Amino acid sequence: MSGRDLLGALAERVVVADGAMGTMLQTAGLDLDDFAGLEGCNEILNVTRPDVIRSIHDAYLAAGADAVETNTFGANWANLAEYGIADRIEELAAAGARLARDVADGWSTPDRPRWVLGAVGPGTKLPTLGHVDYRTLRDAYQRQTAGMLAGGIDAVLVETAQDLLQAKAAILGARRAMAAAGRAVPVIAHVTVETTGTMLLGSEIGAAVTALEPLGVDLLGLNCATGPAEMSEHLRHVSRHFRGAVSVMPNAGLPQLGPDGAVYPLGPADLAAALRGFVTDYGTRLVGGCCGTTPEHVRVLVAALDGVEPARRDPRREPGVASLYQSVAFRQDAGVLMVGERTNANGSKAFRDALLADRLDDCMEIARGQIRDGAHLLDLNVDYVARDGAGDMRVLAGRLATTSTLPIMLDSTEPAVIEAGLEMLGGRCVVNSVNFEDGEGPTSRFARMMPLIQEHGAAAVALTIDEEGQARTEESKVRVAERLITTLTEGWGMAVADIIVDPLTFPIGTGQEETRRDGLETIAALREIKRRWPDVQTTLGVSNVSFGLSPAGRQVLNSVFLHECVEAGLDSAIVHASKILPSSKIPDEQRQAALDLVYDRRREGFDPLQRFLEVFSGVSTASSK
Repeated sequence: MSGRDLLGALAERVVVADGAMGTMLQTAGLDLDDFAGLEGCNEILNVTRPDVIRSIHDAYLAAGADAVETNTFGANWANLAEYGIADRIEELAAAGARLARDVADGWSTPDRPRWVLGAVGPGTKLPTLGHVDYRTLRDAYQRQTAGMLAGGIDAVLVETAQDLLQAKAAILGARRAMAAAGRAVPVIAHVTVETTGTMLLGSEIGAAVTALEPLGVDLLGLNCATGPAEMSEHLRHVSRHFRGAVSVMPNAGLPQLGPDGAVYPLGPADLAAALRGFVTDYGTRLVGGCCGTTPEHVRVLVAALDGVEPARRDPRREPGVASLYQSVAFRQDAGVLMVGERTNANGSKAFRDALLADRLDDCMEIARGQIRDGAHLLDLNVDYVARDGAGDMRVLAGRLATTSTLPIMLDSTEPAVIEAGLEMLGGRCVVNSVNFEDGEGPTSRFARMMPLIQEHGAAAVALTIDEEGQARTEESKVRVAERLITTLTEGWGMAVADIIVDPLTFPIGTGQEETRRDGLETIAALREIKRRWPDVQTTLGVSNVSFGLSPAGRQVLNSVFLHECVEAGLDSAIVHASKILPSSKIPDEQRQAALDLVYDRRREGFDPLQRFLEVFSGVSTASSK
């Protein structure tokens, strides 16, 4: 039976998975010889005691399970390295998959197929905390999945995820293994939410949904840590916002510490009733058990679900990005999405000086300052001549992963620098940016950037630049935007709502004739882009419009221009949030001078630029938070 058949079955009915492997092994009377001297290494039993593993699979299938998990939860780099056998990942994964496949095939009939879920555990090293680097994990997970695919699994189950970056490494490692094998199977992702209400590192369930759905997972849900009662609200969120199928595998109640270790208090009838409720309330399609569950739990669960129809779901995805901790929607109810611009080596002298002097704590303090000032995202740019951009990005993104509660916009023209950032951040990032400056050919920057964005499920800022240069008129901005949106959606499979078009703005206070209309052309382009593609996001580096003017003039012009752009449909702005003034705080004379300059209201005897300079002559800035 193929993974595609599994998805077909899930669309029609509830699929019941097995219960705990570890719980069963603890009662199997195994000794140190059975583990080949590697005490506690359950995966070695796939080759030393295959009869025991087969008997456990057999017991769960006899109880009525539709699917069994392979005994490969710890067949990963971190776990096996502790035993000195990390070189056996693929071997032990393949052996575990073959055992489950053979037993499942023995129970399968044309009317009642049985499936094998390849279990992928988190290991003991968390990449966000620097215990291990992302690539080491990803490549090891690729080897594990390759072994499981060779052994005949029907799906990959990434479970008990405590760190979103670890989950990302496992999912993308699995995808790479499938591509190499020429065989795709569904991917199921289960995060573990503690009794604190978040994942171990502090991630809310909303952050997990936002970060993991763009990686192409077919099912998303929860397992381990708690019983079903503690999972309910988190599962409700998944049901409401995740567009794939929902799955859940709780422990047999909240574990309690007894004289012989953890005890799980929930009996078969109580667990079955709770899981039945998840099916009828949240439309859960794949259910099973984690720690403390046994074949008897599964037998009662199968009976309880007989004839039960899952609730109909109408999930509503909220386009946005996520930090390790929280999700942030692109569309803000109370105004424009503010992208903090000060963590940018090209735009902030303070940040650049701290970076060049390796004063990382100062860099982090600048980031925290932007959070206090009201930013929703942080724009991180470390590009500087003669610096190791990828190295700088790796260090700073790694620090920001746990220092900042805000998602990160990775800002660089170099694919290697963007890749370094994506490999340090478990949340969902924005990549700034892609454009057609050197075309779309195989060696173009666009062609080198897009595979990274696609693999990591990032959103993308798309600049209206093509082979002819930066678009300056409404017509050219809209034309390039159309080409970008078409290419990204049809060529790279991106959702329109994950594309952030930047129609660009330029300094309008230079006095040069060719720059006079740049502000109003940008506003007109924004309005037309939003009319044609209501779901697309838009952004601007707002402070570009005022470059070269006095600080006081810049503050007012930026604020007025931002207001006009928001009225035209701007969704986000790369700004210094604390330096944006509300319209009510700007004197009428200053506001009118800025509007005349933005809309190039020249007439005989009146030059809006000259008037603007006069109005702000000798005026000092005022900060408004």
